Amino acid sequence: MKVLVTGGAGFIGSHVVDRLVEEGHNVVVVDNLSSGKRKNVNRAASLYKLDVQSRRLERVFRNERPNVVLHLAAQISVRRSIEDPVFDAQVNVLGTMNVLQQAVRHGTRKVVFSSSGGAIYGEQETYPAPESHTTNPLSPYGISKLCSEHYLSYFQRISGIQVVSLRYANVYGPRQDPEGEAGVVAIFVQKMLNNEQPIINGNGRQTRDFIFVDDVVEANLAAMGQDSQGVYNVGTGAETSVNELFRMLAGITGSTCKEVHGPAKPGEQMRSVIDPSKIRLEIGWDAKVELADGLKKTVAFFREKMV
Repeated sequence: MKVLVTGGAGFIGSHVVDRLVEEGHNVVVVDNLSSGKRKNVNRAASLYKLDVQSRRLERVFRNERPNVVLHLAAQISVRRSIEDPVFDAQVNVLGTMNVLQQAVRHGTRKVVFSSSGGAIYGEQETYPAPESHTTNPLSPYGISKLCSEHYLSYFQRISGIQVVSLRYANVYGPRQDPEGEAGVVAIFVQKMLNNEQPIINGNGRQTRDFIFVDDVVEANLAAMGQDSQGVYNVGTGAETSVNELFRMLAGITGSTCKEVHGPAKPGEQMRSVIDPSKIRLEIGWDAKVELADGLKKTVAFFREKMV
């Protein structure tokens, strides 16, 4: 099968590409390399250095005619979305519409969209949050992801293309960028391995649903391979506090750094955890990697990078 992966040079996208190649698919990557890295792209995949907003995307679809599109390209920084909501909407909404329009025009069977569990639900009323939970995003990033989900439903309605939105929990693992507004796991690991002091925002009792990148990859492949449609949470359903995470990583890295707390981030959610029951029942996907095992693999990757 020919599969086009947008954002295929990025953290999650490059792992998806590796797995697709392993499964014997013909893989095409579209990535503007603004945050993705060329070295992450599997040599068996074709790479178009291109922004998803570009008019030239039409040529890629015309030439390649993908059966399935896995749309992972995005502006992923909540902080940047607050500073520049217009840029966030251009990439996440207009970019997604461009991908959808080309997919419909060129006979793509299915689009699987990478959405966000934490950002879409906002402050939760129930824990873990099911897909039916009220959507009340607190940031332009969450709004743009939710808006894109609505456009997916619209294109499905008018054209019959199959669409799936995967709402990810907090994804972590090898190749995550520890710079800028990255995942807390990557930031803590890098600092601990460099004998620097990680800072915990606020009291550290805020919780997250941490999911290993390999599990997210398998969710994409499962959603791609079946006639499934609609919205699915991709998480573990388990909460881990930032303080617990800090202690686990200190143990794995052998770091002796102290638990230092800084000011709380304004607008940060206190608890975020999503319910994966629906995807388990309908698609047969389940998170398999335990947090301790995933963290060990992540630390091993960062350690090897330092050599």
